[in-house]
Amino acid sequence: MKFADVILPLALPKNYTYAIPETMADSLQPGSRIAVQLGKQKKYAGIVKAIHEQAPPYKTKPILDILDANPIVYPSQLAFWSWIASYYMCTEGEVLNAALPAHLKLSSETILLYNDAYGSDFSSLDDDEYLVAEALLIRKELRIEEVQLILDKSSVYSVIKKLIEKNVLLVYEELKEVYKEKKEKFVLLQEQYKEDAQLEALFNEMNKAPKQLELLLAYLHLQRTQGNVLQSELLKKSGASAAQLKGLVDKGILWIEKRTVDRVPGGAAVAEIDFDLSAAQTAALSAINESFKEKQVTLLHGVTSSGKTQIYVKLIEACLAEGKQVLYLLPEIGLTAQVTRRLKKHFGDSLGIYHSRFNNNERVEIWNKVKSQEIKVILGARSSLLLPFKDLGLVILDEEHDASYKQQDPAPRYHARDAAIYYAAQFKAKVLLGSATPSLESYFNAQQGKYGLVTLSERFGGIEMPAIEIVDIKKEMAEKTMDGHFTSALKTAINDTIASGKQVILFQNRRGYAPFLLCTTCGWIPHCKQCDVSLTYHRNQDKLTCHYCGTRYPYVHTCAACGAQTIEPKSFGTEKIEDDLQVLFPEARIARMDMDTVRNKDSHNRLIQLLEDKHVDILVGTQMVVKGLDFENVNLVGILSADNLLSFPDFRVHERAFQLMEQVSGRAGRKHGAGRVLIQASNTRHPVLHWVMAHDYKLMYDAEIAERRAFGYPPFVRLLKLTIRHKDQQTAEQAGHILASWLQPLLGSQLMGPAVPLVARVRNNYLQELLIKLPRDAKSIAQIKQRIQDYIIQLRTEKKFRTVAIIPDVDGV
Repeated sequence: MKFADVILPLALPKNYTYAIPETMADSLQPGSRIAVQLGKQKKYAGIVKAIHEQAPPYKTKPILDILDANPIVYPSQLAFWSWIASYYMCTEGEVLNAALPAHLKLSSETILLYNDAYGSDFSSLDDDEYLVAEALLIRKELRIEEVQLILDKSSVYSVIKKLIEKNVLLVYEELKEVYKEKKEKFVLLQEQYKEDAQLEALFNEMNKAPKQLELLLAYLHLQRTQGNVLQSELLKKSGASAAQLKGLVDKGILWIEKRTVDRVPGGAAVAEIDFDLSAAQTAALSAINESFKEKQVTLLHGVTSSGKTQIYVKLIEACLAEGKQVLYLLPEIGLTAQVTRRLKKHFGDSLGIYHSRFNNNERVEIWNKVKSQEIKVILGARSSLLLPFKDLGLVILDEEHDASYKQQDPAPRYHARDAAIYYAAQFKAKVLLGSATPSLESYFNAQQGKYGLVTLSERFGGIEMPAIEIVDIKKEMAEKTMDGHFTSALKTAINDTIASGKQVILFQNRRGYAPFLLCTTCGWIPHCKQCDVSLTYHRNQDKLTCHYCGTRYPYVHTCAACGAQTIEPKSFGTEKIEDDLQVLFPEARIARMDMDTVRNKDSHNRLIQLLEDKHVDILVGTQMVVKGLDFENVNLVGILSADNLLSFPDFRVHERAFQLMEQVSGRAGRKHGAGRVLIQASNTRHPVLHWVMAHDYKLMYDAEIAERRAFGYPPFVRLLKLTIRHKDQQTAEQAGHILASWLQPLLGSQLMGPAVPLVARVRNNYLQELLIKLPRDAKSIAQIKQRIQDYIIQLRTEKKFRTVAIIPDVDGV
């Protein structure tokens, strides 16, 4: 007998093994979806990982059905999933959940069936039971959601349980395919009217029906200009009604056919490159190709606006010429809109886009087109790394330093950069990491010779780097020349820039109106009831919002501690800056770019388009304005509070502050002139500010790498953080101390904690953290991880700690 190891979309520590019925033995392949039962009734669609003849030490259930004629994932993907699960200390089921589009992950739906043997005497039932039984008697079957509607309440399981016990109903689990093909109605001309003579005679006959004649003429125009004619487009163009179209169909002139259409276009890989590289770009491209002959990974360190994207386009063109696929990763969904327009121009329908704002049906179609190689180039956020590539030739990670490449919650908590390097190695594909401010880890690897290194140190077109000025907030406050949160220097610069017809970007890395409210009498600050964090005031909604759990509260006018009505907003976010700008520059067109303004699928794209079309004079935003956007008319960038970036308690604080300020500075003067950057700060002597002023990445790197070496931080070690989470504070603390006591003999000084994190409670769960410094030796890391997982299992066997959540996060600090 043959058996199949099956990955289920659940966080199971091990994959479950099922028996393969003889009728399926010849057709079942690894990578296929199958229907299986887990427990008494629940059914799932799992993925076959391996087929073998080794019976497991438990009674196996048979596979119920094969859902795919061909596998939906390749062996290379299954191996990749296994590596992610092992390295990032999660389960393969969690990786499957992250990888597969929702409509490919099927779990059964509970169907309630009426038991005919019960009869129709409902006298022994209470009111709720009677309502459900009567509905079942009429309908014969119901779903849980329908029962909730009948009873007008969400908790219906107790009623269903009683009906099962009384034999009124039976329960059936149905596995249902969710993905649906998109159908469109196309309008076609009947065969007998395709000859000119018959068509002319038809026109003469239709003179008495001018509206239908107009509709027919509109059809012929669309048919000749674009071929296929959609019913919706025809009615829109002609202004006709559906009844008038039905009239032509009834007369046998037109007919309507329903066809399956693609939600996502795909096409042949044709590259149309209409630009020439500069001498510096050509030299960099040549150096990258030379580096790829010896190294799998190359780091392109190119200053902002040096034309890295054009180099990427040339590399993609060369890869497509070899018939291979390309993955182009960006850190944020927002960046894809601008880059998409550029790449579409060069690669047309062979370019596919993939990120979380596509609907589930669209994601299934992209998945299938990547698998069949109908789409050759994929542009997307980190999740696109999990698509089923068949012949990957090149992976490009733009803005490779960006923290958004690291998945936080839920598992798998993988780093797209590191995972991409592993995945590409399976195909012997090349990886290009691009950034103006590389992560210290990548630059260190390049310095050590592990990666190739190519430097592009001049801006495209010979444009100079922007001039950076530090403006002393303390001095202006003392001289009383501040206007709200704007220094006189910044205010004057904004005025001059707008007057010259140029645009301004203002950067403040906090959204909302005010990060917290303060009672000026006693110092009380409103906090979230579920999290140990102050509430942010959003003036547009007139609500206080927790940025950790999302709970909203009404605005507080009276202090809960002393009763005084002296509550004032303190500090400032992007919303407050937007309000102040409307007062200071009433004639200016102002827009805001943060999580509150770009929640919808197309809102980010629309905002970028407005800026590109020069319909915005001042853009105020958070980190979103920093990341790789290219606006040719922006001449001034203002950083409103550099001190906030430099005062966070994190060993990466200087690196990330430098990256943010250097990146946002790079938005200035990209096409016409050098541009200007003003950084407002109180601590004007901070070394990071001077590194940014000099645009000197190497100076920052040398200073930071010396600190990391001295204190034992990445890239000299790897970090693993264990977060212990529980609703009871004492239980969380005890679990943390017990786990630490077990790990101490193994790790010694490599173990730090347990300690309470900065935010000690989130969503009513108390947190404890353990930080482990791992040696850079793969064998030792694997052994330590295995011991940690063993200890976690051991801890959970104790009844008191069974509900304690212990979350490992590898390389996530």
